[in-house]
Amino acid sequence: MPKHNPRHSGYILYVIIALSGILYVAIGYFVPRYETAFLLSLYIVLFGGYLILYYLLKADIKTGIFAAIAFRLLLLFSIPALSDDVYRFIWDGRLLASGINPFDEVPDFYIIQDLGIPGIDQSLYANLNFTLHHTMYPPVAQFTGWVAALIASNSVFWSVVVIRTFILTADIGSIFLIRKLLEVYKVKKERVLLYALNPLVILELTGNLHHEAFVLLFLLLAILLLNRDKQVKSAISFGLAVGSKLIPVIFLPLLISRLGIKRTVVYGLVMAGVTFILFIPFINEQLMYAFMSSGSLYFLKFEFNASIYYLIREVGYWVKGYNIIQSAGPWLAAITVAAIVLLAVTDWKRKMKLPEAFMWVLLIYVAFTTTLHPWYIVPLLAFSVFTSYRFPLVWTMMIFLTYSGYSADGFSENLYIIFGEYFVVYGYMLYELIWYNRSNSMKQNAISGSY
Repeated sequence: MPKHNPRHSGYILYVIIALSGILYVAIGYFVPRYETAFLLSLYIVLFGGYLILYYLLKADIKTGIFAAIAFRLLLLFSIPALSDDVYRFIWDGRLLASGINPFDEVPDFYIIQDLGIPGIDQSLYANLNFTLHHTMYPPVAQFTGWVAALIASNSVFWSVVVIRTFILTADIGSIFLIRKLLEVYKVKKERVLLYALNPLVILELTGNLHHEAFVLLFLLLAILLLNRDKQVKSAISFGLAVGSKLIPVIFLPLLISRLGIKRTVVYGLVMAGVTFILFIPFINEQLMYAFMSSGSLYFLKFEFNASIYYLIREVGYWVKGYNIIQSAGPWLAAITVAAIVLLAVTDWKRKMKLPEAFMWVLLIYVAFTTTLHPWYIVPLLAFSVFTSYRFPLVWTMMIFLTYSGYSADGFSENLYIIFGEYFVVYGYMLYELIWYNRSNSMKQNAISGSY
């Protein structure tokens, strides 16, 4: 047999890193989301390169992390092409910089009234989505937009760079926290590269500027601090996660079996206090209305890339003859809460490590939601690296296919693509649950001294 030549592996490594960098630049700077065939082809090649890089860099984690950071830096000066959320961050930030509460009015109000607010103009307005609805972004997102407005009040480009600097810093922080927590849980440290090098993570956080970067950063820090018995600091970090996006409150029931009822109540109060402090600059009579309006919009009108809900919707069409989202949405939310509580109760004896427990809770949420954008599953992938389950990794490949719905004329979901996505992801998950040897996971769960 011919001997293995490490020099050849080195050549392959550098070629794939260079090719991946070119693909990130192409997707980040040159390919609009409606160029479906080209966009998906590039992503599939990029994802294949990611898997090869992980294999080649398992023994050289530092180089892997360096490459992951370099890929992110390549996107520093790109304008998000796959999502337009950043324009609302900029809009809200400019209102704040002018002393106006962004929760008070919908964008249409400011365009119709023409109040002469710096930066609040027709050119920015034209890029907004949901101009008839109140903002739904919590204080951390508002903060990044506000700083961007202070630094670059008249430039969308430099506002994007400022916001990206925040998100890039948070994402890099998550990489190092994952590596630290892998040591705490005595899991192979190379698994950090499953997150750090993942194309969906890089494109959706650093590329498309989604604030899941902050949610994940603060949740990982909360878990690390909890393992160090610094419960108050952990609760503060948890509150910052909620202030980034309200979803993390679904993880609170998992703490009861680990901290006890009394300490969980204290933990929850500290978390709630931090969240309240973050909201203080926005508190007025309009805030609750704005959140109720946004919440109603999310649960009763939004629908994108859903799994269980789409099945229920089809039954509704068959039985009722119309879209039943307004009745199905609240019921699905109630089922989600009940399922999470049930998981927390059944976990009382097993006491999974928190990242794995978070993974299952988040899976419940995304399975029953009516809206599942690609960036929503980034934390799911991060939590999965502490386990033996790889269905979230498979999902980061499959969910990108949902961008196939965009065209130059608008958006129309391809239900065949969505069916294929969930067939593969849920099928692989069932395979892992039923057939995969979980002895390593069970050993990790048996380690004492860690939450």
